[in-house]
Amino acid sequence: MTLGDQPPPPAAFTRAAESLRLTEVRPEIEFEDLPAPQRLAPYSAAIGASVYRDDEELAVGRLILLYDPDGQRGWEGPFRLVAYVRADMEPEITSDPLLGPVAWSWLTEALEAHQADYSAAGGTVTRAVSEGFGNKADDPVTTELELRASWSPAQEDLSGHVAAWCDLMCLAAGIPPLPPDVAALPRRRDDPESDRTK
Repeated sequence: MTLGDQPPPPAAFTRAAESLRLTEVRPEIEFEDLPAPQRLAPYSAAIGASVYRDDEELAVGRLILLYDPDGQRGWEGPFRLVAYVRADMEPEITSDPLLGPVAWSWLTEALEAHQADYSAAGGTVTRAVSEGFGNKADDPVTTELELRASWSPAQEDLSGHVAAWCDLMCLAAGIPPLPPDVAALPRRRDDPESDRTK
């Protein structure tokens, strides 16, 4: 090891980070690697995704893996997942007082459906209305849902958690989850033909 070299990350973190990359992905979802935040934990990784229908982006999200071998207050373990999802929604939906509890249930039910055991979950659901003024006065009013959540996965294999996050994004985009007996199409990340047509 030369001066300035960093020691390799712990094997537990490496295994968990590798499990963020699903081998089966719904055709509506496009993944991308993101730079991981550096100050939240000693080790971190991040992925981003967008949900498309007919080349229209309906929802975006990011999922961050944090790992601290000593754990942190409120984590209940060495791992923590932090999720963000944003989707455009119709104004009448965002004005529904039940939207918050329903959006939160999308996450918890998706985690349960994928047998992704977790603890210490917490988060917020935000409705945002954007209006244009001045030279943007003619822009249409837009309404968005934002969900931010974090939880502690009970296992190193995070594939079920990633699949649940994908379901959450699809639900926020108005696309129902796949039935349990229907498999997503396999896609290779290094195959340009498997990417959504730009």
